[in-house]
Amino acid sequence: MPEILTPDLCVIGAGSGGLSVAAAAAAFGVPVVLIEKGEMGGDCLNYGCVPSKALIAAARHAHDMREAGRFGINPVDPKVNFGRVNDHIHKVIAAIAPNDSQERFTGLGVKVIRAAGSFADRRTVVAGDHEIRARRFVIATGSSPAVPPIPGLADVPYLTNETVFQLRRRPSHLIVIGGGPIGMELAQAHRRLGCEVTVVEMFAPLAKDDPEATAVVLEQIRRDGVVVRAGVKVAGVSAGKGTVSVAIEDRDGKADSITGSHLLVAAGRRPNIDGLGLEHAGIATNRGAIAVNKRLKTSNRRVYAIGDVAGGLQFTHVANYHAGLVIRSALFRLPVKENRGIIPWVTYTDPELAHVGMSEAEAIKQGGKIQILRWPYGENDRAQAERATSGFIKVIAGKGGRILGATIVGRSAGEIIQLWALAISSGLTIKAMTGFVSPYPTLSEISKRAAITFYAGSLTKPWLRRILSILRSFG
Repeated sequence: MPEILTPDLCVIGAGSGGLSVAAAAAAFGVPVVLIEKGEMGGDCLNYGCVPSKALIAAARHAHDMREAGRFGINPVDPKVNFGRVNDHIHKVIAAIAPNDSQERFTGLGVKVIRAAGSFADRRTVVAGDHEIRARRFVIATGSSPAVPPIPGLADVPYLTNETVFQLRRRPSHLIVIGGGPIGMELAQAHRRLGCEVTVVEMFAPLAKDDPEATAVVLEQIRRDGVVVRAGVKVAGVSAGKGTVSVAIEDRDGKADSITGSHLLVAAGRRPNIDGLGLEHAGIATNRGAIAVNKRLKTSNRRVYAIGDVAGGLQFTHVANYHAGLVIRSALFRLPVKENRGIIPWVTYTDPELAHVGMSEAEAIKQGGKIQILRWPYGENDRAQAERATSGFIKVIAGKGGRILGATIVGRSAGEIIQLWALAISSGLTIKAMTGFVSPYPTLSEISKRAAITFYAGSLTKPWLRRILSILRSFG
C-alpha cells in the first residue's frame, strides 16, 4: 500500500523555482513535500545558467590573452585544454550543488521524494510509493530543449544544452541551429576556445532585443570569427564519417550546405508537462504550457504553476520571482499579481545585452510622448581605461520622466541594468536617477549621465535664463 502524506504544500520539480518555494515554506514551519525525478537543482544548475556561465568565463580569459596587446602586454595564443575546461565547469556545478541538494532540504524539514510525480485526481499526486494529498500544489517542472522537426535530425547525433557540457574534446567545427540567447552565447564561447563555429538562424539573431543593441553584439561575435547565417531555413541534416552536414535554403530558395564536426540544437525550449497527469486534475494548458492567471493559479484552484512550465518569460529569476508570489498567496492568502513589466533579462555574450521594461518600439506603439535618453560607453572614463568602449545605454522615458524601459549593451550590462530594474519596479522617475551619487570611475556612471540628458532641453529655455540673470543681479 502506498504511504499517504498530507502536507500543506506539495512542490513538483526541484529546479530554482521549486526549491525556492520549498525552502521558504519550510522556514515558516509549513509541512512540505518536494518531488523530483531528475537532478536536484534542475536545468539551471546542471545544464543551463551555471555551466554556461562557467564556459563563458573560461572563454573570456582565453580572449583576454589574445587581446592583451592593447594594454602593452605581449598577446598570447592560449593553449586550450578542453578537458580541463570541462573540469572547471563541473567544479563550479559541484561547488553550488550542496545548496540545492536533497540533504540540505531534508535538513530544512522538507520531505524529498526522488520519483516522477503525476496527478491521480484534483487533489492527489502519486510519486513512487507515496500518495500526496496536499492543501496546495505547485508545479515547477521547468522546460527542456525543443527539437524542431528537421528532416534527418533523428538519425544524426546532435547536442543540446543538456549534453553540450559533457564534451571533453574540443569540436573542430560546431554548427549551431538557433540564434537566440543560448545559441549565441555558446557559439561565441566555443569560438573563443578555439572551435570553428557557424550559426544558422531562420530569422534575425537575438530577435527579441533592441535591433540597434543586437547589432553591437553581432559585430563583436562576427569579429571573433563566428559565421552567422541569418535568414536561412534548415532543409535537412545528414551524417558522414565523423561529420554532420546541414542543408540550408535562403529566402530566394538558393541552396547551400555546411559541414562540421558537431551539431548543437538551440532552437528554443518547451515546457515539461508530459506525464504530469494534468487531465486528471482538471488543469488546462495553452500552447503547450500550463495555463495560469495573473496569480499563477491554474484552472484547478488548489494548484499553482511557476517558471518555464507556465509559459511566458523563461528565466531562472522569473521562477524565483514566481516562487515569492506563490508563498505570499498560498501561505498568507495575500493578493498577488504577476507583473512581467518589471522583469529584466540579460544575454551573456561579450558585450552583454540587458533589458528591462518597454522597448523603444513598444513605447512608440503604445503612443504618448516619449523621450529617448542615451549615453555611449565611449564617453565613460572607466570604459576607456578598460578598453571596453563598445556599447551604449538607451532609456525610454514617458510623461513626467516616468521610466518606461532601459536597454544596455556593453561591458557588465547585466550588473548595470539592475539599477533600472529597481527604478521601474519601484515606480521611480528620471529625477531619482539623477539624484544619487555614483562613485568615480565606474561603468554605472552611464546610467546617471543618460538620466541627466532628460533635462538637457531645459538649459536653453528663455525663462530659465531670465531667472539666472535676475539671481546674478543680486551679486
